[in-house]
Amino acid sequence: MIGLVVLVLNLYLVVLIVYSVLSWYTAYARVSYDSPVHKIQKVLSALCDPVLNPIRRIIPAARVGGVGLDLSVLVVFLVIDVILIPVLTR
Repeated sequence: MIGLVVLVLNLYLVVLIVYSVLSWYTAYARVSYDSPVHKIQKVLSALCDPVLNPIRRIIPAARVGGVGLDLSVLVVFLVIDVILIPVLTR
């Protein structure tokens, strides 16, 4: 059971990484709405946004230069690490 939880949390971390990279890519590459990258981004958004949106309401995007840096992904990473460290050190 614990192995399954660890696996799911690690897979979610990978999904968050791909979501973050694709969000940067789609923001700067001007990807069309019918491209496969945009469709993948929509699926990843459906998986990640329900977890990230409550954190985004609490922690607004940090202004770095003229760009808003979303810190919610970092917060979710830290929370998952806090959950995984005691489980993996048993």
